Amino acid sequence: MSTETPLPYALLESAVGPGIFAALPAKVEIGECWARDGLQSLDTVVATDKKIQMIDRFSEAGFAHIEVTSFANPKYLPQFADAREVLAGTKRKPGVGYRVVVPNLKGMERLVTMLDEGIKVDEALFVCSASEAHNLENTNRTVAEQKKEVAQMMDMAKKAGLKVVGSVLTSFGCPITGDVPIEVVRDLGRWYVEHGADYVQWGDTTGMANPRQAYAFYRYMFEALPGVPFIVHFHDTRGTGMANNLAALLAGATIFDGSVGGIGGQPAGYRPKYHQGYTGNTVTEDLVCMLEEMGVRTGIGQDEVVEIGRQAEKILGQTLRGQVTQCGPVLHKPRS
Repeated sequence: MSTETPLPYALLESAVGPGIFAALPAKVEIGECWARDGLQSLDTVVATDKKIQMIDRFSEAGFAHIEVTSFANPKYLPQFADAREVLAGTKRKPGVGYRVVVPNLKGMERLVTMLDEGIKVDEALFVCSASEAHNLENTNRTVAEQKKEVAQMMDMAKKAGLKVVGSVLTSFGCPITGDVPIEVVRDLGRWYVEHGADYVQWGDTTGMANPRQAYAFYRYMFEALPGVPFIVHFHDTRGTGMANNLAALLAGATIFDGSVGGIGGQPAGYRPKYHQGYTGNTVTEDLVCMLEEMGVRTGIGQDEVVEIGRQAEKILGQTLRGQVTQCGPVLHKPRS
């Protein structure tokens, strides 16, 4: 659980006022995507037991949602050929939403079979791009074709008792065609809700957003789709991930995704890369520590999330992008 962090700026704010931070939420939910969105970008397949170790540690640390695996075709994404073993081996903690990504009808049929056999899942995430060009590149289907199949899968998921996450890819721009009209993004989110989605995830798929855009986007969407829980999902392709999350927080968002070490992005494998450079997510460790230092409770201890980041580096055999993973949380008292 989160440890109460001193707020050294409290006296200063009592003199000048909190300004734009006056309406910060007392707490937020953090979703961890390392085991799915993170690992899908790697060519090296991580051992099943290592995945389970990390997922169990996420559970114990206090993450509200955890992406556990994907039901993508193992032929194209061998990273998730062990989906069944990972789900069966993961320890469940009450109150945590264990999520899987289901890209197509065959994957949904596999998931339903596992559910019938007693292997538990809480949430299913389905994707569709707001950009026609990106959807063709990502799924080899038009948006209309994708929506038809996703609607069928969402219905199957609801009947199976799962919560549904509708993910709008390229919500902040397309790496192939550029700007995406906000009305198109909004309407796809609304379509998800009309078809039973419990959450809408707005994906900045290749990190094209900036903080001013992010703030306006979430203010607009909260008015356009009132009462719908939104999941903030910014990639850090251009180094704006943390700033964009802060902008969304100021706009009223309370559910955020990250990936330990900042790994993630376009799946490794058979499709050509549709953009250049870094592809990963906002770094979970940095996001959690920033929010905790601001007095926004995440339910996750800073020391614990830093240790998780270091464990991820050992498993992957490389230094990742977490800043606090290298330097540790902010020091507020003399070292013992």
